[in-house]
Amino acid sequence: MYTTSTAFLEALQEAGVSYIFANFGSDHPAIIESLTDASLKNKELPKVIISPHEFVAMSAAHGYAQATGEPQAVLVHVECGTQNLGGAIHNAFKAKVPVLVFAGASPFTQEGEMLGSRNEFIHWYQDVNDQRGIMRGYSKYDNEIRTGKNVKQLVHRALQIAKSEPQGPVYLMGPRETMEAETERVEIDPTLWQPISASALPEEEVEALVADLLAAKKPIVVTSYLGKKEEAVQELVDLCERLAIPVMESVPQTMNFPANHPMHCGYQWNENKQHPILEDADFILAIDSDVPWIPTKNKPPKDAIIYYIDADPLKEEMPLWYIPSKRFFRADSLTALKQINRKLDQSKINESSISSRKYRIKLYHEELKKEASLAAQFREDVITPEYLTACVKEIVDDNTIVLNEAITNYGSVTTYLGGNKPGTYFSSGAGSLGWNGGAAIGAKLAHPDKTVISLTGDGSYLFSVPSVVHTMAEQYNTPFLTIIYNNQGWNAPKHSTLGVHPNGIAKNANQFWTNFNPNSELAKVAEAAGNAYAVKVEDPHLLRDELRAAIDHVKSGRSAVLDVRIPTIQSQG
Repeated sequence: MYTTSTAFLEALQEAGVSYIFANFGSDHPAIIESLTDASLKNKELPKVIISPHEFVAMSAAHGYAQATGEPQAVLVHVECGTQNLGGAIHNAFKAKVPVLVFAGASPFTQEGEMLGSRNEFIHWYQDVNDQRGIMRGYSKYDNEIRTGKNVKQLVHRALQIAKSEPQGPVYLMGPRETMEAETERVEIDPTLWQPISASALPEEEVEALVADLLAAKKPIVVTSYLGKKEEAVQELVDLCERLAIPVMESVPQTMNFPANHPMHCGYQWNENKQHPILEDADFILAIDSDVPWIPTKNKPPKDAIIYYIDADPLKEEMPLWYIPSKRFFRADSLTALKQINRKLDQSKINESSISSRKYRIKLYHEELKKEASLAAQFREDVITPEYLTACVKEIVDDNTIVLNEAITNYGSVTTYLGGNKPGTYFSSGAGSLGWNGGAAIGAKLAHPDKTVISLTGDGSYLFSVPSVVHTMAEQYNTPFLTIIYNNQGWNAPKHSTLGVHPNGIAKNANQFWTNFNPNSELAKVAEAAGNAYAVKVEDPHLLRDELRAAIDHVKSGRSAVLDVRIPTIQSQG
């Protein structure tokens, strides 16, 4: 039979979806039937990647979309599977990553009235009042498939919404009887379901922005995810070279500006310090950044002129968010930068002031590099995060994608790795730990020819469900290198506690309740589940050799995990 499930799968294929990251359950018999039928008939459909945990499935789709810009499908089981997506759906929503999630629903008949009627005890327990409500706060769109007659339209509409800026996940659910029902094939033209066109700045506002920019003595650009569109990086480089504007990357989700460029003036995470160039700025272009600065630690002068450009300039999904700015623009960063650069072509520019600024910023850039070099020196007694990252950089080339979920070592990774090519660096872009493992699988599926390196803390490694990650990596031939920055505990809660109570009870008692079992052999989990090359590294003298051996294994087709012991969290609990 040609069923609603058949039409659903065809719609995914028509829309350009390559993979379905699937965790099947009792609500999916019709989909399994349709997939098997298509396989026997050599009918082309998205490839199924069996994902033994939904969090990993969602993280893999997240990583694939980050690496390509194209949304994939995640298929999960009723409300239980939907809830098991957990923090992974938070990550995709907050990071503005397009993904289509489909879940079945418990049958709505119980006496055999329809094909697919209830026949297992679990169907009563998994019947809930508002399954879609689980996802409503973390998706751009949710709907229920009620008939096969318009299922294709629903799929294409959902993906159109997912891909339109600000991008994000969407959610469809379908009861078992509906997905089993016979229907007629509907022809859809996918070219009529494209995402909305990129938004531009109003032309009169471009003139005002450029006038303020040219009048500024100490301008700065702050960005976090401009590199989602790789072409935008070059437009930003052109602008900053022309006017000698320094760039600060705040909580970077992508590679936004070449780290080796003399106008690059560093990264800002949770560090409790004021950035000197931001502190002194008289003009700020905040573009594609949810958190351009943290006011309690690092902020611009009150009288600085701020222009804010973003696909979501009001952050309507963040109850508390404000950056008082002269202008807010809902615009595509690539389009806006092209407009600004075109306007500058027609403008009179004071070259002497630009030359002076260029010299000053270049000196600052060089000083940052010197400081970083000193901090990353080899030590006989311990492997520091700075030295570890500097050694990782030696095995990274332009054909490498680096994923960063090193948490309290985020700053060390960005500072000492210093990406220079768009599309080669990603962080999760949000706050639920564990993205790193599934995302590595997704990135490798997206770019089989590239080397993928995942840098993670020991806490975020455990959150990633490594047993599932590595069984999938072996099964689907997606080898990658994981490097664990292992300080044997959660350093982030300790930092947070000290940030609020620098001389509090926990500090004086040295008890933060953050330490893990020091005897855990974390890399061995990957070895047992996915035949990964697994090594614990404690001796600084062996680090470089072990990194080279690990990357050789990965390039030969076998995943590798290095459990690198860095200075531990010194606390009780």
